[in-house]
Amino acid sequence: MSREETTHVVCINNTDYPSSLEFGKVYRVLPDDDATEDEMVRVIDESGEDYLYPGSYFLPIDLPQEIERALAKAS
Repeated sequence: MSREETTHVVCINNTDYPSSLEFGKVYRVLPDDDATEDEMVRVIDESGEDYLYPGSYFLPIDLPQEIERALAKAS
């Protein structure tokens, strides 16, 4: 998954982080080249803060520009 192009991901596994990640929820990705090299992804989680999680816990999604703008305004 190319984190540079991906702005949002959907959680497909929250086994180790049930209080931090919600299965099926869309999360905003923050660019982090070091994390990408380590197969991790930096997302804004349920705490409202950004943390690193295994990249395998997420799938990238393409959102229409209108939704991207609405989510950007809300955050």
